[in-house]
Amino acid sequence: MTEKPQGGEPGDDSAAEEAVLKAAEEAVAGAGADELSAAKRELTERTGDLQRLQAEYQNYRKRVERDRLTVREIAVSNILEALIPVLDDIGRAREHGEVTGGFKSVSDNLETVVAKLGLQQFGKEGEPFDPTLHEALMHSYSSDVTEDTCVQILQPGYRIGERIIRPAMVAVAEPQPGTQSTAAPDADSSDSDKADGASES
Repeated sequence: MTEKPQGGEPGDDSAAEEAVLKAAEEAVAGAGADELSAAKRELTERTGDLQRLQAEYQNYRKRVERDRLTVREIAVSNILEALIPVLDDIGRAREHGEVTGGFKSVSDNLETVVAKLGLQQFGKEGEPFDPTLHEALMHSYSSDVTEDTCVQILQPGYRIGERIIRPAMVAVAEPQPGTQSTAAPDADSSDSDKADGASES
């Protein structure tokens, strides 16, 4: 009579299968966790790359816009500088009463257009002399001023924004030497004369 081999019972087979299944599930779970971690790392890297590209593109757009504005400002400035002699001629003609009729309309329109493009004229009689804005071509002394003053505008100045295209050519008057120093004693003497007169009365 032959004996059945031991270990072949159904309970033993199911335990082995469960062990194999458990090991497989653990392997799959481990592999899934590794893949998920790798996917997260790749997503982070791609997100960083995209953010860098977006920042570079924004910087590029700003640089292009800045360069475009700079080129426009240079072009407009060159045109306006070339028109300054024409504006000088118009100013001289206006001083002699020659800006009339159709010429007056043209000159007025031209001055309006250059003003809209940013060209500003400066330099007025009576304003303080500023070496950053004015160029003194003539010099004199005057008792009517208390500081260096532009008493005559020989040629107006022009600027675009803060940039000086041409300084104003002016005649400058300084206070008369000794004017302020002699004024005080005169005032004192007049006051003393008044005091003497009061005491005599």
